[in-house]
Amino acid sequence: MTTDAPSQETTDGFHLIIDALKLNGIDTIFGLPGIPITDFARKAQAAGLRVISFRHEQNAGNAAAIAGFLTQKPGICLTVSAPGFLNGLTALTNATTNCFPMILVSGSSEREIVDLQQGDYEEMDQLAIAKPLCKAAFRVLHAEDIGVGIARAIRAAVSGRPGGVYLDLPAKLFAQSMDAEAGRKSLIKVVDPAPRQIPAPDAVQRALDLLRSAKRPLIVLGKGAAYAQADADIRALVERTGIPYLPMSMAKGLLPDTHEQSAAAARSYVLPEADVVMIIGARLNWLLSHGKGKTWGGKSHKDWGGQKFIQIDISPQEADSNVRIDAPVVGDIGSCVSALAAIDANEGPDWPKPPAEWTGAIAERRNKNVAKMGETLARDPVPMNFHSALNVVRDIIRANPDAILVNEGANALDFTRSIVDMYQPRKRLDVGTWGIMGIGMGFAVGAAVVSGGQVIAIEGDSAFGFSGMEVETICRYNLPVCVVIFNNNGVYGGTDVNPAGGPDVAPTAFVKGARYDKMIEAFGGVGANATTPAELRRAMEEALRSKKPTLINAVIDEAAGTESGRITSLNPQSAKKK
Repeated sequence: MTTDAPSQETTDGFHLIIDALKLNGIDTIFGLPGIPITDFARKAQAAGLRVISFRHEQNAGNAAAIAGFLTQKPGICLTVSAPGFLNGLTALTNATTNCFPMILVSGSSEREIVDLQQGDYEEMDQLAIAKPLCKAAFRVLHAEDIGVGIARAIRAAVSGRPGGVYLDLPAKLFAQSMDAEAGRKSLIKVVDPAPRQIPAPDAVQRALDLLRSAKRPLIVLGKGAAYAQADADIRALVERTGIPYLPMSMAKGLLPDTHEQSAAAARSYVLPEADVVMIIGARLNWLLSHGKGKTWGGKSHKDWGGQKFIQIDISPQEADSNVRIDAPVVGDIGSCVSALAAIDANEGPDWPKPPAEWTGAIAERRNKNVAKMGETLARDPVPMNFHSALNVVRDIIRANPDAILVNEGANALDFTRSIVDMYQPRKRLDVGTWGIMGIGMGFAVGAAVVSGGQVIAIEGDSAFGFSGMEVETICRYNLPVCVVIFNNNGVYGGTDVNPAGGPDVAPTAFVKGARYDKMIEAFGGVGANATTPAELRRAMEEALRSKKPTLINAVIDEAAGTESGRITSLNPQSAKKK
């Protein structure tokens, strides 16, 4: 009998991590080097991985998160220990909330010293802190377990409802050595990391029966529907049934916003008037007023409007989270929509189209609102307001529908969402479920890196401040990103004054007349200052033609915005003023 003799070659934790990532098709890392992961970043780049280095870990994490959304593979964010880990943790938690697959990989202090609280360099029990804020958290202590640790992190990130995963790698792990052949055998190529979850036939039939009985049906599409990449089946279901649909913000473009069945321009009419609502990849959270209240025809914020709901979601726990779900369909969105479309197709011409009274009423209101918006967009005030500036962006996106639009701010977000039409799926990336600021430059870099295409970032001046230093990152990697900052001199606007009359400006006011375009020029990018729609158009068209890193300072009337945008009701003082 013979036994396998160990090979003469050895490997170490550095290379086992790199090999495990490459084995699973991961080719890009977003991060920020430092103790104890600087050498790992160098070795990863030397081994052929693309390492995109940022100026702040939160922005690297946001880039990884949006890369996960766009590719359905977990985006990897690499950080140092303690403060770096905490910076990345914000992005990890946001990714989990938004169901973006992401893995935060952080170096950490030695376990023996941390557990005895002996005061190690950047000592922190990172695993314990991360656990309640992400989908799963793992720590790898031994080189022979690296393959298992990365495999588990990948599966946790993409299976079921996607989300963020934390992977803790203590400093000693990287230098651990082992037999090279044994190391190779310890690695795992994950097979079918996000297996299909087929809905129960009776659940599908129940949903179709309820939909068939509707007099005023409505389909709501969420960003989960966009993530699923079941575009053809979703479009087939919508068009075959003839049911009006309402896209949530990051679902815009699953069908073109100009589609005749789109009810986006009649949102305030269709939500309270619909009798049966099918929700695909969205949650009845605050963005949909929790499925009740005046938005849905209720008399108060706690009242149910009487709608019956069909909800397609991979998590059975999502059903009944706010209101009764009459027909839950549990499974992955692609399988669920395919099953619905298959039964619908078999019924052929017998499928009842929505009554003309319903579709006609929606069309009437949509056309009226579109015409009203058109009149507003046609005006040319001096200085520019959000509408006149976004009329330019609207035209640019229509001419370049394959460009990815990143959008954040208060007014900059709200006006862009309602004015700029999207024509292709997964081309609009914004603040998502939490509605937070600060995702802009991270999303822009991540989207440009994984798509290889043009990115346009429409930013409020306040929102840009959270991640603005990453314009250097954009220039360093020569990414085709055009950043447009709507500069109205402050948070919501620049008109506030210090009520006490002291030397300090109001908390919401910024430096008047700031020239953000000069920032990118400092790093070799192209800056432009636009005070008219014509200047904005020329600058944007040149940016898309040249594909050079560009930042346009678009000067907006500082009194044009409204406080808190469209969520004034969440700001107690603003609501009181109203």
